[in-house]
Amino acid sequence: MTPDITSIQADLRAAKLDGWLFYDFRGRDPIAQRILHLPEAMRTRRWFYFVPANGNPGKLVHKIESGSLAALPGETRFYAGQDELRKNLSKLLGRAKKVAMQYSPKNEIPYVSMVDAGTIELVRGAGAKVVSSADLVQKYEAAWSAEQLESHLAAGREIDRIVRGAFELAARSVREKKTLTEYDLKQWILGQFEAAGLTTEEGPDIAVNEHASDPHYGPMPGTSAPIREGDLLLLDVWGKQKRPRSVYYDVTWIGSLGAKVPEKHAKVFAIVRQARDNAVEFVRANIAKGRPVQGWQVDRIARSVIERAGYGKYFFHRTGHRTASIWMGWRRGTCAT
Repeated sequence: MTPDITSIQADLRAAKLDGWLFYDFRGRDPIAQRILHLPEAMRTRRWFYFVPANGNPGKLVHKIESGSLAALPGETRFYAGQDELRKNLSKLLGRAKKVAMQYSPKNEIPYVSMVDAGTIELVRGAGAKVVSSADLVQKYEAAWSAEQLESHLAAGREIDRIVRGAFELAARSVREKKTLTEYDLKQWILGQFEAAGLTTEEGPDIAVNEHASDPHYGPMPGTSAPIREGDLLLLDVWGKQKRPRSVYYDVTWIGSLGAKVPEKHAKVFAIVRQARDNAVEFVRANIAKGRPVQGWQVDRIARSVIERAGYGKYFFHRTGHRTASIWMGWRRGTCAT
């Protein structure tokens, strides 16, 4: 599988960019590897791959690893020392004056900030202005194929079933006065994942009472809390199918373990539900009118509900994150920055 150079070049022209310069050293930029569909290989030296807005792509690799980008189209240039690297990087860029790289001004989006400052200086020294590739990355990393959408929906059906089963297990344990800890329930869910053909890099997060207020809480053996009658129980569960490029499904629910839901639990749940519903309606209404929607706008809609209810100072994380084929370590709506 090779990158869609034609599509990338069309996007570069639309963005009024002269090219997209990919760079990596010892696997530091997994974004480049995924977008370029690079096969596994030993790459211990720096390499560059330049896709111009018009014309043919080009490669710059170390002479020790002359075939490291052989799977990609384009002419190959080589280097062995710093002088040769600088000279051939200038030739690779040609007349390009404005190029995108995996760079984020002031590191505002750390997930796309893969290129080190020294390499940025090197490219600028070759006469090119470096801008962020974030919008390009979003298209090639976050857009799903039909198969990926189906993988997401299929994982969702299984995870929703497992979450219901987890709440039922917790309720049964309370009724029968059996000991069940947060960690026990986590292990039960992971067992259900295995049986359903699902996988996850981390989690799930199972939290009772005050633990639910910690966005990064994860139960550990020996220290996790027991699940008891009257507890607030939060389940944050995410996973995907065990096949390449399948997409994660991520869901969080809370429940109250008792005959009656405490008034405070019900009040807070209603506030959060309203925030969610307002955010979803905002997206639907704007999409229906053909208006583009950005994440910060949706966040503001949801956040305003929480703030008006008087809980703004406790709401210190973002309200959403992307869902993709890799897990980025985000928790319960937290976009880590």
